[in-house]
Amino acid sequence: MTTHKVAIIGLGRMGSTIDDEGHFEVPYSVAAATKASTRLELVAGADLQSEKRDAFSERWGVAAYEDFREMITATKPDLVAVCTAACLPKPANKAPDASFRGDSHADLAVAVADLGVPMLFVEKAMASSMERADEIRDAVKRNNTNFNTGVLRRFDNRYTPVKEAIAQGQIGEVKTAIHYAGSSLMHGHIHSIDTLSHLIGDPTIEAVRGELLPRDFKIEGNHIPADPLATYQLRFANGVQAWTIPGGYWEFEIIGSEGSIRSFDNGARVSLRQPGTKEGRRQLWEEVSCDAVVPESTTMSCLEDLVAAHEEGRPTLGHIDVTHHITEATIAVAESHRRGGAWVELPLTTRDLYIFHV
Repeated sequence: MTTHKVAIIGLGRMGSTIDDEGHFEVPYSVAAATKASTRLELVAGADLQSEKRDAFSERWGVAAYEDFREMITATKPDLVAVCTAACLPKPANKAPDASFRGDSHADLAVAVADLGVPMLFVEKAMASSMERADEIRDAVKRNNTNFNTGVLRRFDNRYTPVKEAIAQGQIGEVKTAIHYAGSSLMHGHIHSIDTLSHLIGDPTIEAVRGELLPRDFKIEGNHIPADPLATYQLRFANGVQAWTIPGGYWEFEIIGSEGSIRSFDNGARVSLRQPGTKEGRRQLWEEVSCDAVVPESTTMSCLEDLVAAHEEGRPTLGHIDVTHHITEATIAVAESHRRGGAWVELPLTTRDLYIFHV
């Protein structure tokens, strides 16, 4: 079994340290997930900050570089994980001025793909505008790069029973999909839109409408200086409609013609409801028991999916076309807000709307 070399750009939370915060029982940072995998070998890291380089090298026992290009040349990794903040400088959570268009994810993703690295992981969101997302898509395709992003519920085995029940027709024909939680657009709803899409098989999203909060939020100069709270509605090509409801704790419900299935408490448990029967007559929906799932490392699953896709010559689970499409639907929420909450059809005609996020 071949082991593949991994290098990380950005040695902060997702790259190295988030496991110290105690949120997860399984490895979550890219470094920790790589160390836990039998398919991956951590070989190097890169960061502009010397203190992060020193801490990374001491913790993981590998070299750390200031220049990511030097790192790639020296270590020749098979997989590079881009784990920087999306819009440097960090820890700022707001653009320094209205002219700021920084996008480190896009800058690094294009550069790494063009350097010929065969596998690429990019933290979410992949870009801060569709103009830059288009550049990533083009770079990945021209270099035949295997690509995944950090929308990790797509790789969370606790959602597998939900997706399989839907695919097997256990709730009949899918009619409606709902996400429950208040969230910002680029940090959170990139996850919620991706998960809803994933659970129902990634049909094309035809149109989006939504609003930013507060409702009187004004977009000026194609520039949103900080990641805004948002709500949305999606219309899929297969007729399914989806909503986010700003309440609850990261729950997803799919309602079909013959039942419904809901993931509760950020994936912790699942409820399947199907029509009951009494003396041969159909009754109200009744809950069907679902086996508990032992959670696995979503980050490791994501990285190992890159490896499997690379070895098998197949698309990744979060391949560039689906990630680009989900990113476009997310940014379309802001475009709809600018148009007074009107439906916005995809693809977007405006590609340069920029949303600062970290």
